[in-house]
Amino acid sequence: MSAPGVPHIPVLLDEVVAALALQPGDLVIDATLGAGGYTRRLLDAGATVHAFDRDPDAIAAIRADPAKWPELETDPPRLVLHPRRFSEMVEGMAEAGIDAVDGVVMDIGVSSMQLDQAGRGFAFASDGPLDMRMSQEGMSAADFVNEADEAEIADVLYLYGEERQSRRVARAIVAARPIETTGELARVVRKALGHRPGAPKDPATRSFQAIRIHVNGELDELDAGLAGAEALLRSGGRLAVVTFHSLEDRKVKHFLRDASSAGKATSRHLPQVAAGSPPAFSAVAKAVRPGEAELAANPRSRSATLRSAVRTDAPARDTNRPQKNTGVPHEPHQ
Repeated sequence: MSAPGVPHIPVLLDEVVAALALQPGDLVIDATLGAGGYTRRLLDAGATVHAFDRDPDAIAAIRADPAKWPELETDPPRLVLHPRRFSEMVEGMAEAGIDAVDGVVMDIGVSSMQLDQAGRGFAFASDGPLDMRMSQEGMSAADFVNEADEAEIADVLYLYGEERQSRRVARAIVAARPIETTGELARVVRKALGHRPGAPKDPATRSFQAIRIHVNGELDELDAGLAGAEALLRSGGRLAVVTFHSLEDRKVKHFLRDASSAGKATSRHLPQVAAGSPPAFSAVAKAVRPGEAELAANPRSRSATLRSAVRTDAPARDTNRPQKNTGVPHEPHQ
């Protein structure tokens, strides 16, 4: 993430590279290619990188600049691009003939390039079509706000934006339809919440986050991506995940807690994994957040959190088991 109008700045870059403990020749998945900030550093460290991104613009931008990415043309190539969702990383790597890797890095959420392009409809800093689709396919944000019923909109705003006045906002959205631009939606939300200009945080932020997460299925993608990383990492391989809001971070934290404590009762309220099941991850590091220098250089990094762990030699757990409650409420509560 980076500030508007400046080049993309990968967040916690040094900390991510340190967490991966790279050795020359390592095989690493960059699950969220974006502008290639992590990938560039991984390549410079001597790794071979398989980079995933569902946004066709991100893949096209890398391919359009071969001088910056000569690793695309080495024999064998040290940079392989996968224009697909990171939830499909197991399938993508299988197609490349690979069943184990030394590292996986994930930078979750929307990228700076997406936020800063008004035509992508992710933000309301400048008016644009209400789109928000990372893959540029499927249901758009405009489709959702104009076609979903009031109850569904309220649920989405509450679950994914933690908007406590979700019913009021949903009612205002339905009354204002059709809504076609980011500016229109932001004005509807602000009016519903009684926003006063100059307040420290624009109240439309929560609703935009919620709709974006819903349109892109981001939390389901994260679940599948974490499971894919567990399946692909070899013994001693390392996982590093950077998140940007509490819902994402909570999922990663709970995933690593459960994966590193298999066979132990982590809470009397949670089902215990079968006795004797060995942990899939060890050396779970404490959460890392940006320091003062990074915050000053890149204000968008303020909400970033890095969590990392090391894969054990235990078999990957059953990824089809029911997900545990991660503390996200299931009903709008006004």
